[in-house]
Amino acid sequence: MGVVEGRLGGFLIVLTIMGLAFPVFFNALVQGYNRPPPRKNVYVPSDDPGSDSPQQVHISTVGAEKMRVSWITDSPSPATVEYGTSPGAYEKSATGSTSSYKYLMYESGEIHDVVMGPLKPNTVYYYRCGSNSGPEFSFKTPPASFPITFAIVGDLGQTEWTKSTLDHISKVNYDMFMLPGDLSYADVDQPLWDSFGRLVQPLASQRPWMVTQGNHEIEKIPVLHTHAFTAYNARWHMPYEESGSDSNLYYSFDVAGVHVIMLGSYTDFDPSSAQYQWLQTDLGKVDRGRTPWIVVLIHAPWYNTNKAHQGESESIDMKDAMEDLLYQARVDVVFAGHVHAYERFTRVYKDEANNCGPVHITIGDGGNHEGLASKYKNPQPKISVFREASFGHGRLVVANATHAQWTWHRNEDDEAVASDSIWLTSLSSDPACKN
Repeated sequence: MGVVEGRLGGFLIVLTIMGLAFPVFFNALVQGYNRPPPRKNVYVPSDDPGSDSPQQVHISTVGAEKMRVSWITDSPSPATVEYGTSPGAYEKSATGSTSSYKYLMYESGEIHDVVMGPLKPNTVYYYRCGSNSGPEFSFKTPPASFPITFAIVGDLGQTEWTKSTLDHISKVNYDMFMLPGDLSYADVDQPLWDSFGRLVQPLASQRPWMVTQGNHEIEKIPVLHTHAFTAYNARWHMPYEESGSDSNLYYSFDVAGVHVIMLGSYTDFDPSSAQYQWLQTDLGKVDRGRTPWIVVLIHAPWYNTNKAHQGESESIDMKDAMEDLLYQARVDVVFAGHVHAYERFTRVYKDEANNCGPVHITIGDGGNHEGLASKYKNPQPKISVFREASFGHGRLVVANATHAQWTWHRNEDDEAVASDSIWLTSLSSDPACKN
């Protein structure tokens, strides 16, 4: 792996010469508070450029019995996946679609999207993408019932810290990876999306990666590229259609007794918006007898005592618009990113401790190149239980219908050490919170 040096900087200079106000736009995304010096980026090149060899392979769940496989090739290749439960023995095959996108002078490779199934739960499948000469991958489907373990990381990026975070997660026996926004930090430099896909492939090809978008996925440039989320939507197709959503930016799914909702901080969320109406309908359909836990992921946190990212509409206005919906539905936990530090709140509603409100957890400390947000408001409010500016990852082990354990691990710590840990009781099992 080599170091990325000056790729984005040179691109910004070109735009500046053209007389555009792009740097102003970009700085608005990055925010202007002081950060510690960033760690160096890593760039993962293609092993076989120009070929039809599959790269950037990642999987995502599609309903209870299906899995989506996405990958990219530099040259045309069939959108076909062969798979089976034994190495080298592919009893079944599935065919999907191929697409591509353009972004300024960049043109993506062939993006392949194939849905496999029906699949058995908690089972290892071996698969091969595209041509018969391609390498063999394997993945394990999530369990159909408790227990289930989620690995959760926000603001991942592709730095030396990212590599450390991914290495820690690779040593954990987890069932699903969830990411509340800010994936590649490509920030309009499209080859960095390809590098990110190659960097995460070892993990993303083995367990489903379920993601939502952050501000670094917007990639909208005045005049030159007026459509937002072009690369994100093309590369990371989530199961929004299956949940009745009209946008890849917000969706939901069920897995092993947990109803997971991915919300979009950077699309309309007011009460007249499509996202609000969808969320209201989605929450109304939840059967707590079948999915006793509800977990929500957003990018911009609604609760935050860090000095970073204060006063932003995506936090304040979205909270004002949607907090009542989550509270009335007795959502158990809300995970957010955006702030490059870790913070856990008590159960909270309307800025006060409330035993029937969600636990809000900020985990935007995956490994981004901007550094950590190390300055907090003091004194620490009572609703903020634990906060620390360190890189790390979290694990949510949902043991059964009533209890789950959340732990957060610093990258510096031995994996046996939980830097922050708490046992949660589902609100659906609390008589005092019954609606």
